[in-house]
Amino acid sequence: MARELVHTGFISLDGVSDSPGDTVEGHRSGGWVARTEFVPESFALKGEELSETTALMFGRRSYQAFAPVWPGSEDHAAYKDLPKYVVSSTLDEGELVGDWGQITVLRSEKDVARLKEGEGGPVFIHGSGELTRRLADADLIDRYNLLVFPVLLGAGKSIFGRADRDQQNLRLRESEAYSNGIVKLVYDVLH
Repeated sequence: MARELVHTGFISLDGVSDSPGDTVEGHRSGGWVARTEFVPESFALKGEELSETTALMFGRRSYQAFAPVWPGSEDHAAYKDLPKYVVSSTLDEGELVGDWGQITVLRSEKDVARLKEGEGGPVFIHGSGELTRRLADADLIDRYNLLVFPVLLGAGKSIFGRADRDQQNLRLRESEAYSNGIVKLVYDVLH
């Protein structure tokens, strides 16, 4: 049985996934997650994912953003010893951090497809919008775990491509709405 590849992330109602906690992407709405009222149960999905995650995957830019912070973060301590995969054609292996468990650089979507064919449980992609878009276009994403925030940002990157393509159908696995307007949507991709 193939490994499941799951994108997990925060997304605005108009599909923006970048800069949820910062202005790093350069648009004025960066940091939008922190400006939504904090209701603990609306973030329960993140805790639920911990027990299911067997490996992590990042694009180069997300890896470079998370690698200096997550290894020492108590919130992400459960991820420390999990295998990690960085999909990049440009990242030099000498740039990998040394205190964050096993890290493997994958150079292409074909490498990701080979990883999925191997043994093991779900691999979760955090952030990594450009990578998620490429993997979705290659029909490699199996599930989306999304927390949809009640904001319209206008500018920013999305995990979903805008090119004309064949319709891709999803099946709703789970949903829940919270008092702060966040909606949890968990979709399986029908291949």
